[in-house]
Amino acid sequence: MTMRSPLPVPTLSRRAKVVLGAAGVLIALFVVVGTLTGVYVDFLWFEETGFTDVFWTEIQTRALLFALAAIAMGAIVALNLYLAYRFKPAFRPMSLEQQNLERYRRSVEPRRKLAIITGSLVLALFAGFTAQGSWQTWLLWRNGQQFGTTDAQFGRDISFFAFDYPFYRFLLGFAFAIVLLSLIAAAGTHYLFGGIRLQTPGQKLSVAARVHLSVLLGIFVLLKAIAYYLDRYGLVYSDRGEVFTGASYTDVNALLPAKTILMFVAVICAVAMLANILVKNFVLPAVALVLLMLTSLVIGVAFPAIMQQFFVQPSANQREADFIERAIEATREAYGITDVDYVDYTQDPGTAATPEELRNDTETIPNARLLDPNVLSATFTARQQIRNVYGFPEKLDIDRYTIDGVTQDYVVAVRELDINALTGSQTNWINQHTVFTHGNGFVAAPANTVVAGAEGGEPDFTTLDLPVRGNIEVEQSRVYYGELFDETYSVVGAPEGSEPREFDRPEGGGGSEDPTNSTYDGEGGVSVGSLFRQLVFAIEYRERNFLLSGELNDESRVMYIRDPRDRVEKAAPFLEMDGDPYPAVIDGRIVWILDGYTTLNSYPYSFEQELGEVTQDSLTGQGTTALANDQVNYIRNSVKATVDAFDGTVTLYQFDTEDPVLATWMSAFPDLISPETEISDELREHFRYPEDLFKVQRDLLTKYHVDDPVAFFNSDDFWQVPDDPTDDTSTDVQPPYYILAQRPGDDAASFQLTSALNALERENLSAFVSASSDPENYGELQVLRLPGDTPYRGPQQVQQAFITNNEVRPDLTLFDSDESNAVFGNLLTLPIGDGGLLYIEPLYVQGTGENGFPLLQKVLVNFAGDVGYADTLAEALDEVFGPGAGEGAADGGADPAPTDPGAPTPSPTPSPDPGTPVECDQASVAAAAADISAALDALAAAQQSGDFAGIGTAQSALAAATDAYTAAYEACGGADGGG
Repeated sequence: MTMRSPLPVPTLSRRAKVVLGAAGVLIALFVVVGTLTGVYVDFLWFEETGFTDVFWTEIQTRALLFALAAIAMGAIVALNLYLAYRFKPAFRPMSLEQQNLERYRRSVEPRRKLAIITGSLVLALFAGFTAQGSWQTWLLWRNGQQFGTTDAQFGRDISFFAFDYPFYRFLLGFAFAIVLLSLIAAAGTHYLFGGIRLQTPGQKLSVAARVHLSVLLGIFVLLKAIAYYLDRYGLVYSDRGEVFTGASYTDVNALLPAKTILMFVAVICAVAMLANILVKNFVLPAVALVLLMLTSLVIGVAFPAIMQQFFVQPSANQREADFIERAIEATREAYGITDVDYVDYTQDPGTAATPEELRNDTETIPNARLLDPNVLSATFTARQQIRNVYGFPEKLDIDRYTIDGVTQDYVVAVRELDINALTGSQTNWINQHTVFTHGNGFVAAPANTVVAGAEGGEPDFTTLDLPVRGNIEVEQSRVYYGELFDETYSVVGAPEGSEPREFDRPEGGGGSEDPTNSTYDGEGGVSVGSLFRQLVFAIEYRERNFLLSGELNDESRVMYIRDPRDRVEKAAPFLEMDGDPYPAVIDGRIVWILDGYTTLNSYPYSFEQELGEVTQDSLTGQGTTALANDQVNYIRNSVKATVDAFDGTVTLYQFDTEDPVLATWMSAFPDLISPETEISDELREHFRYPEDLFKVQRDLLTKYHVDDPVAFFNSDDFWQVPDDPTDDTSTDVQPPYYILAQRPGDDAASFQLTSALNALERENLSAFVSASSDPENYGELQVLRLPGDTPYRGPQQVQQAFITNNEVRPDLTLFDSDESNAVFGNLLTLPIGDGGLLYIEPLYVQGTGENGFPLLQKVLVNFAGDVGYADTLAEALDEVFGPGAGEGAADGGADPAPTDPGAPTPSPTPSPDPGTPVECDQASVAAAAADISAALDALAAAQQSGDFAGIGTAQSALAAATDAYTAAYEACGGADGGG
């Protein structure tokens, strides 16, 4: 047969090769320099913080996995390519197929070594980059610690599933990839060089090709046998049970034996594949493969499906009972909800708290919180910002302090540098990075009261101003690390004796003679005094001023990675951090306190959750950071961390000494985490039960409080987290709230995180869960269970009762106007005594102007369906429980806010005496409405001008006019007569 001459292979010109080569070198140079610069900057950060062991452990582990994976992949694939070429047939029948391939053979033949090396190198790099991403899986396997408990099905320690099983799966997947790619590469090479002849008459495979491919196929099937073996253990993660996680009745009685049988069948098939080396016939391995596939379909798919459909499902609640018990027990253990204190709690109106009991209450009512930290950021900004360069987070924080022997919860915030608030010349590089470098100050206000003066409705700041003054002593108030810094960096430091240049605080603040500017004298930041370091940071931030600006000197330091959460995550990359760091004053210094979680997604029988989804509530993104949407089925708050706001020092403390996952990480990073014994008493007093962990646990408690497996299967007595009733623009769930209150059975008030729980698909209240933050009983979970035969009002129903109340509704209409908006604060649920839940909600009014901010206007109370609505909590309690009930409230003895006689405000219409009958007078209704309008105008004008005295006076006038309007309105028959 005549063979056609192959077409010539196009080649590049010399000039094109030079240009392409130069471009490739430049691109590679930029990539390499950029990567190395980033790695070096990271190293400098770890060196500054004292965590270089973390840096080197991660780098070395990644490098080891990269090298092992790359060498294994590259070497094995290259070996198979070489063998396929080395044993190519010496003679190839010249069929049309072979003629078409000849062109490619001539193209590859001179470059075969380069092709083998290049192809293997590409696959090696890909494998290495993929494998190094599993460095945490490697460290967990290498350092795994025993749990001390075994799983219910196989009797293996939980550590096998937590640490070993994921690593074995990683190895198996990698081995499959190597063999599969080697098989494809070998088959392709054999085909190209004639070892495989698909369209040529006669023998389709050469002897060498048959032997080579048989070995690879045998190894592949042998790996499949190992996969079947591991699949047996993977049944503990099965979701066949639908309502629970873990091996079900069908899994244990049908699929588990099937996996064992398939494992032996796969071994037989692998032997048949290898036997083909000698048998020289593909009939035997083909029959073996068909047998494996049929066996897999019949006993691995069909038989379990038939058992599930016709034997299990008709009586699933009974068949699955034992396996549901396993899932309940494992889930409770994995999420730390095994020792929950369940209390049967009856809210019986017939045994409701009396005015005398409320008056004598010294734990819950006096600490009832009126300030909502999620609302008051604008108020803190208006009253305590001081300069435009400062700011407060969108969500403030709640913490407690003991002052003069009295423990009280406070709304707290740090006056941070707000880089986004800089304007005009403040935004040039020098000002943005060398002058405005830090915030200054700590602000706190008692959460249970407001100012009872001319500026009524505002927080009663007890720690405030610059220099900081008040009842919380702050010795170092400068804030170089905080939540508002984001990606920004600052250059600080100067030689001793040089003129200070960093803006510190307004001149003469508080009568101090301290200079306006300051020079950083702490240990934070990375030294950037040398030319080499300046070049490195100029490349890293793409900023030439590091090289050209005269602001840098031998003492200059660069501060970066300044968000507390980012710093801890970088220092301990294996931790999942809670989304809400909070500030506290410890030993006179401002520190950020953070909660770190150890998590797994491989705890057997435990229900798996999406962390980002289950921790989402109506406040996520508003001052709190959403967690990554990772799949987890085990979580522990094993680490407490602090970040010093002045020098950025990161300190990690072991907090759960019984967590085997943390013990494993501490084995991998032995010097990273300090023992629990180093936590000071003062620091421990400020630890809060973390919000994200609580949200995970409360979601699980809606189901896993049920003990009976049949009731669990039927979703009997399930609960649900209620939607946030105060946010009508969102369908997200209600966030948990920190309160200082007395729990049933306790002798005193405790700081706790709480949440109401509704009945499933109902708005009725079913339970109330709380987690203690007190050092003496930290972490104790208590659930108050309400009787299921009585429909108690849930948060949504209480909110509806508030907004439809005859006294509240007219005020809301007035407050929601062109000049102002009504803002509902957090709806708190407070247990009262041994049989009642009291709802308290503050109502704020905020001007619609650019500088408007919310001020407390009213307080709403609900107990057993009775609504109280007044200017103060004390008055609202009196309305619900009778005279004298509110004397125990923090505002029970407060005097009305005095007015400024010189302020230009409208004359309010006097409120009528409640005991005097009022006749309908349309003129009175109109006059009161006019007074309300005038008061709102005065309020808006005062807010825009920053006249706080005028604001207080206008609010007093507005309150009086509102009362007069309400009385006149009701005297005219409400909506019918007031038309």
